[in-house]
Amino acid sequence: MRNSCVFVCLLLCAVAAGSEQDKPDAKPKPAKPLIAVIPKGTTHVFWKSVEAGARQAGEELNVEIIWKGPLKENDRAQQIQVVQQFVSQGVDGIVLAPLDFKALVGPIKAAADKKVPVVIFDSALDGKPGEDFASFVATNNTKGGELGGKELARLLGDKGKVVLLRYQAGSASTDEREKGFLSAIQAAKDVKVISENRFAGPTAGEAKNQALNMIDDLRKADGVFCPNESSTLGMLLALRQQGLAGKIKFVGFDASPPLVEALQKGEINALVVQNPRRMGYLGVKTVVARMKGDKVEAVIDTGVALVTKENLNDPEIKSLIE
Repeated sequence: MRNSCVFVCLLLCAVAAGSEQDKPDAKPKPAKPLIAVIPKGTTHVFWKSVEAGARQAGEELNVEIIWKGPLKENDRAQQIQVVQQFVSQGVDGIVLAPLDFKALVGPIKAAADKKVPVVIFDSALDGKPGEDFASFVATNNTKGGELGGKELARLLGDKGKVVLLRYQAGSASTDEREKGFLSAIQAAKDVKVISENRFAGPTAGEAKNQALNMIDDLRKADGVFCPNESSTLGMLLALRQQGLAGKIKFVGFDASPPLVEALQKGEINALVVQNPRRMGYLGVKTVVARMKGDKVEAVIDTGVALVTKENLNDPEIKSLIE
């Protein structure tokens, strides 16, 4: 009888313990803080460099990095869903490159309402850094566009016809680059923009198609500018197909192995290059500092440089393109 009583007591204790573990509040917390890093997309070389920097910071700061974003850089709905998922999951911090200047405002406000620190990186979000979100970590994109415009004007001897192939509507970073480019070109009095109203779209394949659709303008042009990796690659492929590669002065944006190879071959004359690894690193470092209650800078400039065939082997430049 006594053994039976002991058995029943043990059984009841086990059931009670199991019930306690089933409660949501009883779930064990992860050993490390969770930081969600959400890029615009996951296919471009640029984002792989951002991820490497984010993971480096995660290791140094002993936080867990969750890397997740939409496959294509025009899928606003998926990016919104990813942000909402992480806010609901209860991550400790979010580092976001918004696909759209306005569309992500609501999800980020929801994160702020739940006291989840947010750092915006790469591309701006409608709001005030330091108030609506912790910080904005990015290239000075207007400056980058101006660098590209000045270099193209220089290559043309400050005279000729140029084409701008834009990226896509709603992308703040590339919009700023395009404005910076046009500002620099307008300062060169004898350089005329003959096309500036075409959008490349989110992939190199779509950019190639758009470039082929404007082939009549390209045949008249002396120079061309593209504001990001996929638009630059798409334009390069179109120019090659039409036998125009190397015959038109070409300034692009961002670096990937195919673009650097084209620069070495003279098919591209210059690339405006960011520091994506530093962007990812500082994005994570900044959100962790904010989580700890430290004061952070509202805007952090991660730098931009002009890469040409002549400076390709400079140590500082090599570190940006490898």
